[in-house]
Amino acid sequence: MSTTVSTPEGDETCAYCGSRIFDHDPICVRDCDDGCGSPSYFCNYACLAAHVDENDLTAGNACEWSPGE
Repeated sequence: MSTTVSTPEGDETCAYCGSRIFDHDPICVRDCDDGCGSPSYFCNYACLAAHVDENDLTAGNACEWSPGE
């Protein structure tokens, strides 16, 4: 499997808030558990974090850590 890397269009908007991503500090993410589909772009980490929280995307995906082990 391979993934093509490309630069988004200049008017690409944030998947969360709709702002133009290049007016901020853009982030690109892909869902590689679903065939590495099209990337989603977020204008900054705050929008990405809000999207993750609102969609409960961390549930069941974190490693379990026990400091006593």
